[in-house]
Amino acid sequence: MMKSLSQLLSVIKPLEVVGSTDLQIMGVECDSRKVAQGTLFVAIPGVTTDGHKYIPDVIRKGATAIVCQQMPEVKEEGVTYVRVECSASALGFLASEWYDNPSSQLKLVGVTGTNGKTTTATLLYELMRLKGFKTGLFSTVCNYVDERPVAATQTTPDQLTLNKLMREMVDEGCEYAFMEVSSHSTDQHRIDGLKFAGGIFTNLTRDHLDYHKTVEAYMKAKKRFFDILPADAFALVNADDKAGQIMLQNTAARRCTYSLRTNADFRCKIVESRLNGTLLEIDGREVETLFTGRFNAYNLLAVYGAACLLGFDKEDVLVKMSLLVPVAGRFQTFESPRGYTAIVDYAHTPDALVNVLTSIRDVIGTGGRIITVVGAGGNRDKGKRPIMAKEAARLSDKLILTSDNPRFEDPDDILKDMVEGLDADDKRRSLRITDRREAIKAATQFAERGDVVLIAGKGHENYQEICGVKHYFDDKEEVLKIFNDETEK
Repeated sequence: MMKSLSQLLSVIKPLEVVGSTDLQIMGVECDSRKVAQGTLFVAIPGVTTDGHKYIPDVIRKGATAIVCQQMPEVKEEGVTYVRVECSASALGFLASEWYDNPSSQLKLVGVTGTNGKTTTATLLYELMRLKGFKTGLFSTVCNYVDERPVAATQTTPDQLTLNKLMREMVDEGCEYAFMEVSSHSTDQHRIDGLKFAGGIFTNLTRDHLDYHKTVEAYMKAKKRFFDILPADAFALVNADDKAGQIMLQNTAARRCTYSLRTNADFRCKIVESRLNGTLLEIDGREVETLFTGRFNAYNLLAVYGAACLLGFDKEDVLVKMSLLVPVAGRFQTFESPRGYTAIVDYAHTPDALVNVLTSIRDVIGTGGRIITVVGAGGNRDKGKRPIMAKEAARLSDKLILTSDNPRFEDPDDILKDMVEGLDADDKRRSLRITDRREAIKAATQFAERGDVVLIAGKGHENYQEICGVKHYFDDKEEVLKIFNDETEK
């Protein structure tokens, strides 16, 4: 593939151009390691490194055009330099143009919020496939070009990867695509240049403060997604979350709401809840689902609302929703041969833990105990650690604190931070078992018939990241091994 530099620059607003724009560009890159002859290199100031320092290196590799925020003092002959206000944003538009604007050839819907992004985006993907459409998905668990899986390395890929995958989606006949839109991606302009048909806001609670520093900055990053939605898109927000109306303040999109508690465009109430499903009433019609908990009722209502806003018949949407199954690592239930239930869930924020534990208690009432296994990630927001431990202790009968992904921190130091949130009574009902496998085993040994063991924090992840190395570990597999041993005894 080859495009003229002048064509590419037509989609951005250069502040200054030094050199000829009459060049043929052979590729667009922001990773200096991938640069080859004829490349347009976009220098981005990153979190850990600044792409500007690699400009001399990429020119030696054959880059013929540079997009940057600061012009280098020394400029090489035959190289065109383009200065822009924000090179990360420019990359989004350049990537879209390079791949012939694939997002404008799809009905692309983004989902943002603290919790529920993966479930909502994935269920929309599954719903469209049930309706017979080829569909794409960008999610934390895995990306899909219709049926073909593409490994996910981050919640929202970089600008070039996004557009490359969307190009593949279009070329393989996809009509719809659903994307988790992380706060990092909006702050880092990864979604700039994309054409969205709609946006969904799930909720907002404390998360990623290691990056955003304040809840206000985190909320602003979420809001930016709605600020850039076009007038012909829809903006569907959770009316029961106080941040919902904030998301709509400056959007040009059609404003819509969903709620379990108040008047909204899309309404839902829980009729009956069990550990393996919930009977919902949505817009006056009952639908049996395989999902549990109030938080999942919100997710399903968002799916319903988005499908209706995309133009689908309400009755048919409800029928297809009854066929949807839980997403990997999101409230996955497993029945023990000894009569207790194990639940594996991705809950890794205080609010997500509260949602899951409250849902379990709503179902089992006083008929069983809740034994929770949970940790916290290393090199992330330390402030949420004691809050998570306190909430888990408050809503559990027994708590086991264990290692999650310690990354480059000492796991025992992380657990000490969590224990800071516990009072004397909480500590009497708690254990610290650093080894996650042993922690899960201990929880199942404590469990009796009618109890629920919640294993929280990792969900779909099949690894533990320790000192920068990912070691294979799967909560679900550990549970099933224990159940197999119970069967053999």
